[in-house]
Formats: sequence, structure tokens, C-alpha cells
Amino acid sequence: MKLNTLTPAAGSTHSRRRIGRGPGSGLGGTSTRGHKGAKARSGYKKKIGFEGGQMPLQRRIPKAGFKNVNHKEYFAVNLSTLQALAEAKSLTKITIVDLKEAGLTNGKELVKILGNGELKAKIDVEANAFSKSAEEAIKAVGGSTTII
Repeated sequence: MKLNTLTPAAGSTHSRRRIGRGPGSGLGGTSTRGHKGAKARSGYKKKIGFEGGQMPLQRRIPKAGFKNVNHKEYFAVNLSTLQALAEAKSLTKITIVDLKEAGLTNGKELVKILGNGELKAKIDVEANAFSKSAEEAIKAVGGSTTII
């Protein structure tokens, strides 16, 4: 067997239909498009949601919900995570830069400290926001909170 002698199996390939090549071809005239209508015209493109002139579903159904333009998305970091980070790197002050270096945030997102877990050492924390329980827990061990 040689590569130049390979051929497709018998009956597995077909020549394409050449439409619009005159009445003798059997595929002239309307060229398989039928008579009139949008699909018979040149430049026809299927429009998503088009229902043939009937009001489309996405326009029949009323809008719902509310999008707050002032909403801020925070990345949550718990006190237990801060305690583990402080122990691992022996830190007394934790900033967003420290959290980024530890791989906890990407540095672009806003960070909020939450009160899950407990602190054993005095830590000064800088973040974009604090929950009340986190702020109380940090101040209870003698640390300080700074909002950036």
C-alpha cells in the first residue's frame, strides 16, 4: 500500500449540488429557496429571537430586577486566615500587599475582613472593609484596623 494509491471508499464521497446554474441543471429558477419571503432574498441572515413579525418573547416579557450601580464586590478573608498568615510569616502588620503575596487575593479586588475564627496575637490590619465582629475581635487582642 502506498499513500498515492489511497482513495476514499466507494460511495463515501459526493459532489456538491451546484444550485442556480440554469433550468437544465434541475436546480435553477428559485434555486431551492422557494417563492418569495425573507429566506428567498439575498443577504438573508437568521435573526436570533425573530418570530416572523410576531412580537418576540424577549420583548413580550416585562423587565424584572434591579442592578445597583454602586454595588461593590469584596473578597472575604477570615480572622483565622489572618492568624495563620501572621504565624507563618511572623507578621505584626498585615496589608493587602501581604495577602497578595500569600496568594489570597489578586491585589486588584477589594478586601473585607470577616470575623470567622479567632486571633491570638496583636495584629494591625489594613483592608478596604471590616465586619463588626472582625473589628471587635482585632481590637480585643490589642490590634488596630485601618480602612484604606
